[in-house]
Amino acid sequence: MITVNLYYKGINGHARAFADEMEASGIADAIRAEEGNLRYEYFQPIGDPETVLLIDSWSDQAAVDAHHASPMMKQLAELREKYDLHMTVERFVSEEYKSDEKY
Repeated sequence: MITVNLYYKGINGHARAFADEMEASGIADAIRAEEGNLRYEYFQPIGDPETVLLIDSWSDQAAVDAHHASPMMKQLAELREKYDLHMTVERFVSEEYKSDEKY
């Protein structure tokens, strides 16, 4: 599994407005329906009202690549530009193991 944390930062509530528009427009639901998407959820840190965190998880790199090639990426980029957001990205790849008994 590949998980990407995207921190969208703006001013004057723009990051929250972006997330709200992603949900209201149906873009977020369309991404959730893509093959290999496991999680696509927005969160807002309690102490930082100008940042929204997106947790975006995919089954594998092929699913991520297909998502990045989808028409929704253009829509998403246009919304980021509309709200003048800046991003920080963290990427995590899960290790596969047969049992968590050792933890």
